[in-house]
Amino acid sequence: MQKSYLSIYSALVSNLLIAATKFLAGSVSNSSAMISEGIHSLVDTVNELLLLWGIKQSNKPGDVSRPFGNGRELFFWSFIVSMLIFGLGGGISIYQGIIHMLHPEALQDPFWNYVVLYTSLLLEGISFYIAARAFNKLRNGQSWWQAIINSKDPADFLVLFEDGAAVAGLLIVICCVWLGHHYNASYLDGLASLLVGLLLVGVSLVLARESRSLLMGEGVTKKTRQRITAITEMDDAAEKLLRLFSMYVGPEEILLLMDVQFKATLKMPGIHEAIDRIRGSIQKEYPKVKYMIIQPDIKNESPDSAS
Repeated sequence: MQKSYLSIYSALVSNLLIAATKFLAGSVSNSSAMISEGIHSLVDTVNELLLLWGIKQSNKPGDVSRPFGNGRELFFWSFIVSMLIFGLGGGISIYQGIIHMLHPEALQDPFWNYVVLYTSLLLEGISFYIAARAFNKLRNGQSWWQAIINSKDPADFLVLFEDGAAVAGLLIVICCVWLGHHYNASYLDGLASLLVGLLLVGVSLVLARESRSLLMGEGVTKKTRQRITAITEMDDAAEKLLRLFSMYVGPEEILLLMDVQFKATLKMPGIHEAIDRIRGSIQKEYPKVKYMIIQPDIKNESPDSAS
């Protein structure tokens, strides 16, 4: 999980600095859009802290109460992050936007708004570039969207989505602030806040969907299931893989439960050797499979063989 640290720390530092300057500029210029952007950056700062906490907790070794480790801690905290984006980031921004559209206030000199917005855009752009570059190394030829869907480490795509939303939100605010002052339309400031809020709600729903799937016990892909079946049935002692259950118990840890039908001529020592071979072959190709339970099912060649 060390691969995610650089993008998280860079986003944390930039969001903390940006949030403070946005709130200051928003209070000076009386801009709800800037206040909403400040809330956005503040929520993102909290999100990075929660992600780091989740990573720390997920790295703790298992014990009697959690024999499969604490890897799913990261799934839980990533879901909390998505809810914070929805409630604090999106909800407050939408509320601010509606209030200022219904009761627009005269805007002050936008000079400091522009200074903060363009500085923020530069910093968020650098952070987004770092996150995108890190995630690009993990795609392995997949499309960006497919890689996000298949990723089991929320720290990989959460920061990418946050920084992408931040850059998009800043572009929206820059356009609306300029148009508002150019055409003396103060309601556009509230519109910018509303649009940023809707953007955050959309992002939070995507993140919540991915985090929920992992938290509820998502298993391996169909392609991986087919390959594990093929590896198992290639063993000379195995007749058929009857059932396969899988679950991610952490971003880098998979639990497999398998019922394998072995040849009826095998004795218990031979079955144990076959189980060890199958386990070794699967873990060699899929090192993320940390826990594997193989239940043997002896094939009976005739109805009388059991008597």
